[in-house]
Amino acid sequence: MSLPVPPDHLPFTGNREADELIATDPLALLIGFALDQQVTVQKAFSGPLELRRRTGSLDARGIATMDPEALDTAFRTPPALHRFPGNMAKRVRDLCQAIADDYDNDAARVWTGAADARDLHRRLIALPGIGEMKAGTIVALLGKRYGIKPAGWDEVAPKGPTLGDVDSPEALAEYQAGKRERKAAARAAADKG
Repeated sequence: MSLPVPPDHLPFTGNREADELIATDPLALLIGFALDQQVTVQKAFSGPLELRRRTGSLDARGIATMDPEALDTAFRTPPALHRFPGNMAKRVRDLCQAIADDYDNDAARVWTGAADARDLHRRLIALPGIGEMKAGTIVALLGKRYGIKPAGWDEVAPKGPTLGDVDSPEALAEYQAGKRERKAAARAAADKG
């Protein structure tokens, strides 16, 4: 059995260099997911490339041990890496600390070391900045784009659309439009109830 070939890019940002980085660097991918809150997908997943430019590298231990003020400055320097740069600098530091401590500074070990899909999901949820929904999306993405489907993947992967279904800029636009529609419908239902 041949190993799956990872994608050379994920079409999440519209910037080829940023899209290549998140596809080929597991830490960049996890940082992108940590930043994917209250900003566009494009902004969140462009963050790892800009963070690397501003700090010199994307190394979990390096970011975790970086001077907190320097990391905060890297997030706040215009254009800020996130709508909430101070909070996200801390969240990314915490994520990197967990990768450094629990996965020997190798973000890929989050999935390569998982016993099965449920274990993978647990590992993801335990990471700072990765909640239930993001963990499911990462499981879906790993399976659909990387061919990483540990035992029980079908039971853990979300049934609805996720970023794991995005394979082109057009698919991203469709995904974002659908997400806006689902949120509007949920708000309307809440208003009626």
